Amino acid sequence: MQSEKPLNSDLLIAVEIGGTKLQILLGTPAGTILDRRRFAVDKKLGAAGIRANILLAIKEFQQIASPCAIGVGFGGPFNRASGIATKSFHIDGWDGFPLRAWLEEETGLPAFIDNDANVASLGEALLGAGRKKNPSFYVTMGSGVGGGLVVDGKIYHGTNPGEAEIGHLRMDRQGSIVEDFCSGWAIDKKIREIAKTEPSSTLAQMVAGMDAGEAKMLIPALEANCSLARAILKETAQNIAFAYSYAVHLFSPEIIIMGGGVSLIGEYLRAAVSFYLPDFLMVSMFPGPEIKLAELGEDAVPCGALLLPAAEGFSCSQKNPH
Repeated sequence: MQSEKPLNSDLLIAVEIGGTKLQILLGTPAGTILDRRRFAVDKKLGAAGIRANILLAIKEFQQIASPCAIGVGFGGPFNRASGIATKSFHIDGWDGFPLRAWLEEETGLPAFIDNDANVASLGEALLGAGRKKNPSFYVTMGSGVGGGLVVDGKIYHGTNPGEAEIGHLRMDRQGSIVEDFCSGWAIDKKIREIAKTEPSSTLAQMVAGMDAGEAKMLIPALEANCSLARAILKETAQNIAFAYSYAVHLFSPEIIIMGGGVSLIGEYLRAAVSFYLPDFLMVSMFPGPEIKLAELGEDAVPCGALLLPAAEGFSCSQKNPH
């Protein structure tokens, strides 16, 4: 929604810094989005190109409003104590960058920053599938696998950056991690490999010639009652359920929310994970938490970023939050 006149100062700017997309939004502390700028990330321009677009959009918003703070979901580990971006696994130029100090100096606004999975977990917990559930554990499964725990309306943080990193939990003693089995690319690879064993199957015919994105073909193959698709769904759901069992035993969340591209397999996957999860739980934890699909889609991070300052105790009446 575009505004033609100045807006009040009880507004925030939200920034999502990803590996493929950049979103900058204007919204309310309650998570309502009023205006949006979206950019495709040019990897050749690296972090410098992303920073230039961030400032461009923020300056535009500051011409029509007087936002009081900035909330940011950063696509990589972020050191909240120092305000430094530890590393980006996708874009050059972020490693060791003083993101909070840079934003505050360039905009004159206090900045609140966290890892994007943590920020998305806050959005889903308070505005999405996790409403009225506590604790809420969010898992995003896409090119990587990340997680975030929200307890009493606040993101859980450990001693060092990287808490709730479910994607890096070991699946065996040889060093295989959750991302090796449950990320989008891992499922795509598994489909390509198994399809070679049954080339006449419906799923194999659907993915013939593809070299990425095969997971999205599971839905039409399942609808066609393809036995190969059912077998892959079962294996994928069991792997995800096994990974979720770690979160259940450690945190005992009331709900686990499935987000990211893999979750677009939808109810087929959600129901299967719910079915297999008790197989990996101690009896006292039966039947396990509710499993739900994320509701906010691509707005999980920006909505969470709008909520982030308040979750960290900031209100627009404050002047010196740090």
